[in-house]
Amino acid sequence: MDWNLLALSFTAVFISELGDKSQLAAIALGGSSSSPRAVFLGTAAALLLASLLGVIIGEGSAQILPERLVKAVAAIGFALLAVRLLWPEKNAD
Repeated sequence: MDWNLLALSFTAVFISELGDKSQLAAIALGGSSSSPRAVFLGTAAALLLASLLGVIIGEGSAQILPERLVKAVAAIGFALLAVRLLWPEKNAD
């Protein structure tokens, strides 16, 4: 087991999941539910399944696509998102 990779994966996912839509949904469900344990188990299972799919897709794409291309596409995608977030919205008045 690569403990450094485990810690890095945990930290990256934990930080990226804080305050996102799924956490807000879990808060809403947990607050309105009589069984918070069921909400926890359901949300934990959903995150595990989503992570499993991401790992499987990532592993498959790593065998087909060169690492440099994947990193370049990811960098361009994040840069476009950053520019879009900084770009002022035009009002449709």
